[in-house]
Amino acid sequence: MKFARAIWKLLVGIKDALVLLILLLFFGLLYASLSVRPAPVKDGVLDLDLKGSVVEQPSRASWADVFSGARPDQFRLRDLVVALNQAKDDDRVKAVALDLDSFTGGGQTSMGDLADAIRRVRDSGKPVIAYATGYTNDSYQLAAAASEVWLNPLGAVLVAGPGGSNLYYKGLLDKLGVTANVYRVGTYKSAVEPYIRNDMSPEARENYMALDTAELEDWREGIKRARPKANVDVFLQNMNGAIAAAGGDMAKAAVMNGLVDKVGDRNAFERRLAQLGGSKSGDPRGFNRISPAAYFADKVDRRPKGPIGVVTVAGMIVDGKGAAGNAGGDTIAKQILDGIRKYDVKALVVRVDSPGGSVTASEQIRQALLEARARKIPVVVSMGNVAASGGYWVSTPANYIYAEPSTITGSIGVFGVLPSFQGTLQKLGVGADGVKTTPLSGEPDLLKGPSPEANQMIQSGVNAMYARFLSIVAQSRHKTPQQVDQIAQGRVWDGGTAHQLGLVDGFGGMDEAIAKAAQLAGLGEDQRGLRYLEQPRTYRDQLLDAFADNDDDANAPADAFAIMAGQPQQQLATAMAEVRSILSGPSIQARCLDCPSTAPAQVDKRDMSLLEMLVAWLK
Repeated sequence: MKFARAIWKLLVGIKDALVLLILLLFFGLLYASLSVRPAPVKDGVLDLDLKGSVVEQPSRASWADVFSGARPDQFRLRDLVVALNQAKDDDRVKAVALDLDSFTGGGQTSMGDLADAIRRVRDSGKPVIAYATGYTNDSYQLAAAASEVWLNPLGAVLVAGPGGSNLYYKGLLDKLGVTANVYRVGTYKSAVEPYIRNDMSPEARENYMALDTAELEDWREGIKRARPKANVDVFLQNMNGAIAAAGGDMAKAAVMNGLVDKVGDRNAFERRLAQLGGSKSGDPRGFNRISPAAYFADKVDRRPKGPIGVVTVAGMIVDGKGAAGNAGGDTIAKQILDGIRKYDVKALVVRVDSPGGSVTASEQIRQALLEARARKIPVVVSMGNVAASGGYWVSTPANYIYAEPSTITGSIGVFGVLPSFQGTLQKLGVGADGVKTTPLSGEPDLLKGPSPEANQMIQSGVNAMYARFLSIVAQSRHKTPQQVDQIAQGRVWDGGTAHQLGLVDGFGGMDEAIAKAAQLAGLGEDQRGLRYLEQPRTYRDQLLDAFADNDDDANAPADAFAIMAGQPQQQLATAMAEVRSILSGPSIQARCLDCPSTAPAQVDKRDMSLLEMLVAWLK
């Protein structure tokens, strides 16, 4: 009987635990359901608290993000631009706050588009107030467009211009006994250099020095247009001298040189917002706040059904299906074909913000766009921060290509990397041997290293892909393959130079691309509605986003120098993710590894574990 009672108690306990779990799940779902329905918008300050980055296409939350609680926020560029365009004429919005304390950037071209939208609000007569403890290149590009720029008394403006160090892995690979077998075409195809060198080649240094210089000049001109009184050149060329002239006070130096207007802590900043938008007792922020989520829900139509289809090619171009934030060849091609077959769109605008990736996936997207062209549907490309290598490949079917001067494009070249482990096996005292019935049996042999025949075959494949790339570009840009080869060779160009070389047709962003697509399709001013050809967010996505939302700022950088330095551990993990991505990806790629990453390789536990394993190995 005692045994039976014990079993009964165990069963009752399991039942009670299951009931409790179900109740917790129910109330959790109820909370999430309420969370995804923002409160109605009332008069106040539109509080753009940008904790995270600005992207073309945010990735969607997963259960791993929910349980880890470490998912960084991502804000869609077009949502922010639409919201700001609406805010300038919305009587409920008394002012706009740009809280940039935890902002991690989004690329110079995207920042330019967002800064233009901020400036339109300012020009409408509404105050735009920016605040941060530390301003870096991207955040100051936004702040300069505001009507008031605030800085924490312990903060600093730390603008440094483009440039910096890349990681090179040859020494590490040698220690591990790993051989990176590289196949490439193009003098400037420096993407593979990290695997075969310990430093930058002269050709790559020349290319990226020219690119970064052009980027810096475009950034400077943008700051001067937005804020003529800002003596930004002093900070770029002699920041220490400017700080010394202010008695060592970095905030004072920023004020003296016109980079900021006010020095004050967060409490003073929020009191200023209360003056503009009204105070609210009991609210920790102390002012009438309009949350971005509520305003987006009220003003941003996420599922319009106009005649102009918009396709986003954002992040790495990968084979097969791709989640939001990665451009899966199957996924993007289906979206295009659905647009022209199912939704009968009259024109296509393709927004490209990608450093490329898989050749086969890039070609799959190109073929879908060619079908649109075959149906007499005009295609207009709008390049974002980066449209290089495979990102340029998918742009070639366009009737017209728009870029910004700060867009990074070109990188017309192809490469392949195959790792082999003969050195690793030797270090471990392990041998590899076998038999061949043909010269290519068992090839490429990653245990003993690819044979000369395999190397020749793979290099031939890379050469053929490069020749095809040249032919595609030549046909699209009305040049000969020989002319394209002179400006290709894997070299990366800024948008201004690309325009001079004929790789793009004009300067402009999405507005110009939409207007051009409408013109080519013969659509009138009142017929320019959009249809976003992408998978809509499901209720499940909204619930996951609500659960994964992390409002905890405990790990946010607390001072200006921490903001400037970023998180070294995360940077190393990202580097490991890039290595894993390139070595495990397609053998032949059209990808610009040295381009600023719009969507870096997904960092996961494998990359953190890889760091730990490498440290242990080297010890």
